[in-house]
Amino acid sequence: MINMEKYCLVLIMLTLFTNTTLATDEKLSPGSSSEITEQDEYISVRKTLQTCFTCHGDKGASTIGMVPILGGQEFYYMYVQLKDMKKGLRASSVMSPIVAGIKKEDLKLMAQYFSEQPWPKTNYSIDSKRAKAARLILSAGQCTVCHLATLKGNSRVPRLSNQHPEYLKNTMNDFKNNIRKNAPAMTSLFKTLNEQEIQDVSDYLGSFNAK
Repeated sequence: MINMEKYCLVLIMLTLFTNTTLATDEKLSPGSSSEITEQDEYISVRKTLQTCFTCHGDKGASTIGMVPILGGQEFYYMYVQLKDMKKGLRASSVMSPIVAGIKKEDLKLMAQYFSEQPWPKTNYSIDSKRAKAARLILSAGQCTVCHLATLKGNSRVPRLSNQHPEYLKNTMNDFKNNIRKNAPAMTSLFKTLNEQEIQDVSDYLGSFNAK
């Protein structure tokens, strides 16, 4: 399995090497779906956002299973995660160096930009037997208390519905194995789940569509 952080590092290096990342004084070509112009409020983070697009996709609409969708994610949740990465509370060999020199106001702008983008359409599915098993786990863990019945999150709590299952599974395992440490409640929950249960929950969340 390809490690997500190694994959993104390679992509970023290739982008920098081929000069596809825009310089601060350049504009995106007219009509580009990720156009951020000189008149835009995001001018101070434009170059950084271009780096983000390298792995997370245009406007945060990631099409890579191991890389999370950011477009349409909860603003405050993303802002807190960026701060945690900057402070070293959430380890990431890719993100930590990127956010290390970014000031607080610009971290907010980055989170705001992605939160204002539409959540991309995904097309994941799960069979009824595994979906039932996943619902029982979510109910026992009281997941909808924070993530809501729609599983779309709420302010400090991330959207889970229609997120890439591969990313969700990797994140759950990071909590389980105490690799990710900035949400102790999640660590406690996932330590109780086995590999199949984590897979079932990940696939269920990825395929979930609120009525």
